[in-house]
Amino acid sequence: MRVSAERDRCVGSGQCAMLSPEVFDQDDDGLVLILQEEPPEELREEVLQATDLCPARSLHVEG
Repeated sequence: MRVSAERDRCVGSGQCAMLSPEVFDQDDDGLVLILQEEPPEELREEVLQATDLCPARSLHVEG
């Protein structure tokens, strides 16, 4: 699984960082930061949930 984000679309809601803090964080402006571009398989469910709940649809998962 590979995680990416379109930071220019991010609205800073923080849903991703709350749902999967091992993979996502926010910078000083509140925009998404990817902490692990290839997170372990055991985090798949929370990463997919964070992606689904992103209001800006700025998160993407491949694989």
